[in-house]
Amino acid sequence: MRFLNTTMLAALFCFSTFLYSAESDQPRENRTPEVLGFVEWVVMKDTALRLKSRLDTGAKTSSLHAINVEPFEKDGEEWVSFQIPLGDHKDQPTEGEVEHESVILEFERPVERTVLIKRKGAPSQKRYVVRMEFCIGGGIHETQFSLADRGRFSYPVLLGRRFMRDDDILVASTDSFMASRKCDYSSLEELAEERDAKVIR
Repeated sequence: MRFLNTTMLAALFCFSTFLYSAESDQPRENRTPEVLGFVEWVVMKDTALRLKSRLDTGAKTSSLHAINVEPFEKDGEEWVSFQIPLGDHKDQPTEGEVEHESVILEFERPVERTVLIKRKGAPSQKRYVVRMEFCIGGGIHETQFSLADRGRFSYPVLLGRRFMRDDDILVASTDSFMASRKCDYSSLEELAEERDAKVIR
């Protein structure tokens, strides 16, 4: 009888813990996850630059194509400047008046952190991580991007698990461009008009 009471108490405790957890998680559970393809268009919010992205569940942190990455200090904090050359990935719609190779966008961002990437058969590589906003599937999101030269890869943007987890994203591994809503973006000519006007902060 004593054993039975102990067992029943343990079962009740586990059940009540489950109910408490379910209740505390209720707001998140009520949200319907968004289903996206393993390849989708993203538009960087500050520039309306459209880039092709791969949603990769094997990567934790997202990655953005960037070259000439240079750290500097601003107001006592560590910042980084970098460039996105549009000639490496010709995803921006054009009317044929401007060549992709002639447009290079410059950015400045505060450094969130640095990561050390271990590479097989090559020295480890230090990468800066910055936070950036972007549009995907018609919605605005923000996540951390490690800055890396992705010029030899098919996708200038890689979206990792941190983004998917924080924004309730599910990935269809066999389909691409599933987003039902689109994001507004600029043409290559419009970006070319703004490239000399300012550094994007």
